[in-house]
Amino acid sequence: MSDSIQLTSILGSTTSPGRLHRAVNGALDRAEDALAVSTTRIDLGEVDLAFADGTPLDQLEDDSAGVVGAIAAADAVLLATPVYRGSLTGSLKNLIDLTPVEALQGKPVLIVAMGASDHHSLGVERHLRDILSFFGALVVPGDVYLTSRDFTDGVPGESGAELLDQGLAGLVALTRATGGIASLGPDPLIARLSRGR
Repeated sequence: MSDSIQLTSILGSTTSPGRLHRAVNGALDRAEDALAVSTTRIDLGEVDLAFADGTPLDQLEDDSAGVVGAIAAADAVLLATPVYRGSLTGSLKNLIDLTPVEALQGKPVLIVAMGASDHHSLGVERHLRDILSFFGALVVPGDVYLTSRDFTDGVPGESGAELLDQGLAGLVALTRATGGIASLGPDPLIARLSRGR
């Protein structure tokens, strides 16, 4: 890993850019300056992804291979999603379903979610942590959860910005601490099964 951490952020909403988009991009701007981070920013509302039906990525004629490639090439990943029906968005889950295990295996990941109230705080976190454990990803222990109270007139306030800055600082620290470590335990089960254990 070079001195600058290559971070790919995925905004998992397909609606017009709004509060979460502004909050995440503002935090990434600050991280580029303060934390020596280079970012690749992907908004799922601006790319064309195939439905995850098992077709190999190199046979798809859309943005799927490029988006998955950006995840695979990153030193760390930020996954941001609004709460949708108690969980992550379908568009983000579809991207994850397109992503091979090795693209996220051993990779530090920060979860960022936004919901209307605190009552939805565990939906995205629990589901994404379960999914990311399948890949053997290294999830930052504390996720970032934003609500309406973290914004004023659609702009992230001090509390929301601080949470995002803390989350990104944790992601960078985890990435630096684990960079170059070949393994942090056994490979995930799916990786072992695919090579016949």
